[in-house]
Amino acid sequence: MQNRWLRGLLTIVFVVLVVSLLMEFFNGPSQQVSQTPYSTLVQAMSRRQVAPATVEPSNYNVEWVTTAGKHYVTVYAPGSTNAISGQLNASGADVTVSKPAGSGVWLTILGDILPLAIVVAMVFILMRQSQGGNRMMSFGRSQARLIADNQPRVTFKDVAGVEEEKQELEEVVDFLRNPKRYLEMGARIPKGILLFGPPGTGKTLLARAVAGEAGVPFFSESGSGFVEMFVGVGASRVRDLFEQAKKNAPCIVFIDELDAVGRMRGAGYGGGNDEREQTLNQLLVEMDGFGVNEGIILMAATNRPDVLDPALLRPGRFDRQIVVHPPDLAGREQILKVHSENKPLADDVELGVIAKRTPGFTGADLANLANEAALLAARNRQRRISMENFIEATERVMAGPQKKTRVITAFEKRVVAFHESGHTLVGMLVPHGDPIHKVTIIPRGMAMGYTMPVPEEDRYRITREQFLDKVAMSLGGRAAEQIVFGEISTGASDDLEKSTKMVRQMIMEYGMSEELGPLTYGRRQEAVFLGRDLMRSRDYSDEVASKIDRAIRHIITEQYERAKSLLMQHRQTLNRLALTLMEQETLESDELKAILNATT
Repeated sequence: MQNRWLRGLLTIVFVVLVVSLLMEFFNGPSQQVSQTPYSTLVQAMSRRQVAPATVEPSNYNVEWVTTAGKHYVTVYAPGSTNAISGQLNASGADVTVSKPAGSGVWLTILGDILPLAIVVAMVFILMRQSQGGNRMMSFGRSQARLIADNQPRVTFKDVAGVEEEKQELEEVVDFLRNPKRYLEMGARIPKGILLFGPPGTGKTLLARAVAGEAGVPFFSESGSGFVEMFVGVGASRVRDLFEQAKKNAPCIVFIDELDAVGRMRGAGYGGGNDEREQTLNQLLVEMDGFGVNEGIILMAATNRPDVLDPALLRPGRFDRQIVVHPPDLAGREQILKVHSENKPLADDVELGVIAKRTPGFTGADLANLANEAALLAARNRQRRISMENFIEATERVMAGPQKKTRVITAFEKRVVAFHESGHTLVGMLVPHGDPIHKVTIIPRGMAMGYTMPVPEEDRYRITREQFLDKVAMSLGGRAAEQIVFGEISTGASDDLEKSTKMVRQMIMEYGMSEELGPLTYGRRQEAVFLGRDLMRSRDYSDEVASKIDRAIRHIITEQYERAKSLLMQHRQTLNRLALTLMEQETLESDELKAILNATT
């Protein structure tokens, strides 16, 4: 904000000075002034035709006006200022003598040079303020940031939950520290390391940890930093980046969001002559071309490895590709410990329990969870963060904040209670259902209520029976509404969407349909590449599409009837669960088990 005001003020001063100078330059004297010899002035004085006159000792001039109104300038001999003044007085003229010669010279110098100096200074300051120095002359230079030695560095101790990935990268760190041992064995360190995985899993943090552990110069740049609207700028920046890296070798060059510059070539209508593809071509040459880039290790991170150009992924460029998965149960607990080190925790906080309640959370999600818990504790003016803060923060991250002020009618509350009770009861009755940790009818986020199943352990494969149980539980809320009220509401829209998506995955991706067999159909829903995918059709016929629709409808209908059957068999438990939920609004796992055991 201060820079903006300063630039505005300087611009105003600059404009005023320029206008003043232009007006002074173009606006001459109001009347014509003629230069005459000294003899003409003497004749005018003898005839008493001189009216006002100004003697200027600084340049030995006399500016005089005749009685007829004509202006003249006459130069007199140096040292005769007093004589000229006396003669003019004797002729009856109104004489004025200007300041001494020395003062006039300095005023002339200041009047001529000072405005020009101010204008030059203004132009220089405005260029530095608006262009950040000499950026106009360095448009093709790389914008990569070099992390200095005096800046705080991240090490492997600051990264948790990715132990296997750290082991892969420790080899690179060891080579940078002790290259002789590897060279003696004839080994060659990977030229490029590609980190890919879902967002928030810690890819950029791992790259920063490698730089911190190795203790070598670390250049960091975003993939979008190379791409500009001017053709050739991106390739120039790539060349400049590697030139800087060569001067600082051994070093690490890290490009974040590589897919911004490394997307597959020939995927657009314009062919291969656009700016992005020229930048990619230059990057390919720098990584493995005729030039020698010894001691430079290129690291990159992306969420979309499937859209990268195959030339980037071949050996000799990105030799090593490391998948960074979301952390498992033990990894989540370690990440929570890292993010809780500088936070005052109460004695009742159990990070292991929190890790169990957050399946699928990434490192960024867990960092946000720990921060939300700290914010809640500070808002309640607590001195330490309690387990209750962590539980509330978990639910805020998963479902949003509570809507305590939302007013619902008694009938809507009853419908929501039976809806959530239907989910809960079916989830507790199916053989492969996850344990229900909590159910509530307090509105949170966009939901009027929710049921929270928490798996006892992380799963990396799901069987067909587990899929069917998940679908039955998802449809249990709609089934309960139809059984109790004889009608259905819009509250089950999200459940229907999730159920349809799961069944479609079962049939089209995992080959779990008895009618269609162990085949996959269609492609994943990814971003369209213009020119490559726009004109491609689906890879199955209309007849197969009709069979897929029938199979989806059959499985969903079958599981919906299954959920209705389970709820009708345990109608007494459903009623008791819903009535208790209406009274208490929230039920935990122990209370749910007590209600189920009391009625069975």
